[in-house]
Amino acid sequence: MNGKKAGTDINLYKLFTEQCFNLLRSGGECGIVIPSGIYTDLGTKQLREMLFSQTKVTGLFCLENRKIIFEEVDSRFKFVVLTFEKDSTTTEFPSAFMRLDLQELQMFPSEDSLQISVDMVRQLSPDSLSVMEFKNGVDIRIAEKMGKFPLLGEKIENKWNLVLCNEFHMTNDSNLFYINQDAGRLPLFEGKMIHQFTHQWGKPHYWIDEAEARKALSKKQGDTGQRLNYQKYRLAFREIARNTDIRTVITTLLPPNVFANHKLFLSNLNNISLINYQELLYTCGLLNSFVFDFMARQRVTTSISMFIVYQLPIPRLTKNDRYFNDIVQRAAKLICTTPEFDELAQEVGLGSHQQGVTDETERATLRAELDGMVAHLYGLTEDEFSYILTTFPIVNATLKEAALSAYRIFAPMFADSEKLALIQ
Repeated sequence: MNGKKAGTDINLYKLFTEQCFNLLRSGGECGIVIPSGIYTDLGTKQLREMLFSQTKVTGLFCLENRKIIFEEVDSRFKFVVLTFEKDSTTTEFPSAFMRLDLQELQMFPSEDSLQISVDMVRQLSPDSLSVMEFKNGVDIRIAEKMGKFPLLGEKIENKWNLVLCNEFHMTNDSNLFYINQDAGRLPLFEGKMIHQFTHQWGKPHYWIDEAEARKALSKKQGDTGQRLNYQKYRLAFREIARNTDIRTVITTLLPPNVFANHKLFLSNLNNISLINYQELLYTCGLLNSFVFDFMARQRVTTSISMFIVYQLPIPRLTKNDRYFNDIVQRAAKLICTTPEFDELAQEVGLGSHQQGVTDETERATLRAELDGMVAHLYGLTEDEFSYILTTFPIVNATLKEAALSAYRIFAPMFADSEKLALIQ
């Protein structure tokens, strides 16, 4: 592979793409139909580097299979018609994403095709060179605004840093799973058991003996009775995440004394200096927002990897920053609704789970306020936020209008903050 393929997963389209490049003479042109992972996946980063630096990409046309262009292929599957010319370089390239009609390919590229610059790709995805699925110039403008904030995986001194991990694998660790809930066994959480701001979306199907689990988790450092990660509140989000579903990023906090399978990514709290509970709640509030989801959807097809999450920008507020506590309190009221969260509620000043909000109308109001505040944090205009909301077609219109109304309500507060910053 001459170093062109990164990662250990062997997908044939990667080999074919590189071989097409090798077979071309200087100035030769190639057109190939391949999965959309060519412009998103970490494992194709070096292929993208090759295409940008050693070819002129003349087109990136992405189609969804909803009209069954390819039979016996899932209708949500995305593939791309990639064209390039050997022995040149790419500064920008024409693109089209999420197209449904094959006839559009006959008119591509055209003067109206969306041009994406390689410099912007490098700015937004410095570690992966992933190409985001922009639809128009508004997408690009929003991405540039959001891209001014540090990536979630970037290590920053004197700020909280999120480290993610997995726990038990459904196949490799299946010997630990029991289907009966007996004494000494704790529930195994799966991705389908959580949703935004709730851990009660489904019932557990498996339990794990706590003593056996501790032995498995403490293999390297030994079990001295220390408090392990599973005994703490942890941020968790689903790996399965389609950009065509009602929401893509789905995250909440898990209560202590539960385990999780590999389809849930978890915050690693073994090093307490990395991030505290308030900062976990703040992060959860931002990750579940429409704005963050909008950014994630442009990188996700059928799942969201740890790497994708690490590559998304987020304002790294802490307890000394304005609006940090406002977001923490709202997220806490949404999450701390059962006795398992009493300790967390008390730590963040909520008292107990009885101050949590279970009424659906009140919960919708809290979520709308979070969405409005997050849009302001990213510096988005009302028109830009309104546009983002239109990209969630199957979300109830009432919920979107509530988020936009909250944005308008918070506008004076954030405007005053911006003026104060300028004066300082």
